[in-house]
Amino acid sequence: MSWLPAVRIPTDVEQPDKIIGSFTARQVAILAGTGTLLYAAYTVAADHLPPPVCAAVALPIALAAVLLAIGYRDGISLDRYLLAAIHYRRSPKHLVSSCEDIPMPPTWLAASSRRPPAPLKLPARGVAGDGLIDLGPDGVAAVAEISTVSFALRTPDEQDALVAVFGRWLNSLSGPAQILVRAERVDLSDTIATLQDNARRLPHPALASAALEHAAFLDDLSARHDLLRRQILLIIREPAVATNGRDAAAARALRRLDEASRVLGSCGLTARLLDARAVAALLASCFDPSAPPLPDDLALPGEVITTGGLR
Repeated sequence: MSWLPAVRIPTDVEQPDKIIGSFTARQVAILAGTGTLLYAAYTVAADHLPPPVCAAVALPIALAAVLLAIGYRDGISLDRYLLAAIHYRRSPKHLVSSCEDIPMPPTWLAASSRRPPAPLKLPARGVAGDGLIDLGPDGVAAVAEISTVSFALRTPDEQDALVAVFGRWLNSLSGPAQILVRAERVDLSDTIATLQDNARRLPHPALASAALEHAAFLDDLSARHDLLRRQILLIIREPAVATNGRDAAAARALRRLDEASRVLGSCGLTARLLDARAVAALLASCFDPSAPPLPDDLALPGEVITTGGLR
């Protein structure tokens, strides 16, 4: 099959299609719509205004339409950037985490120019006891942490096998799935404390000295640098479509995650389903990445806290 011609596939597979020259449908709609409006306005005002005045009025509008159609800022087209700016300007800036409507402020506070707070609407309603994220009417989402394999150190045949397994998993997808690669902070305080504690029980003074030196090295490293580790997450989402939609969606999400674990296991990857506490800590770290990691004994919503701990 070596006679088949090579076909170049663009790196940006989500790039919009060009319909007229190098212009996309969005750009053609902006330019054509602006041209139509300007021509309609000219036919109405031509009998009342001289052509130079009409051209002076239409030129800034035409230039603005061209900038909106072909301009970009931070990788976003200017029309979408402008719509996002308008949406941000009109949206409330003070949000409150509440499922109920925010009561109206008193009259003496309502007279101020400051906008009243609004409820913070998040896609996640909470984390269930089985570790699934409750998305409300959108169903549930299961999160698993995926290990990694060294691709560059493999032979070409092994690399082809890894790509084939990953492609087989992609072709088997029956619903929404997301691969998230994120960096999270690493806290070495427990590791350092364990090294220092175990060094005192080592049988030889040289081993104890080496352990203490390594603990000092890790302490100095964590003090001088922001230590990060890469975390790869696989999120499987299933919509709720029936009366018992949540339970059925949870069963489908877990089944799909188990199938992904078995397929990806063929290339040496392991999938670990995150429990409720790990998912809660993950969501909290996404909201505030610079915050220190949450403690392992963090109480979940609905849990009873007693003097003896969680119950």
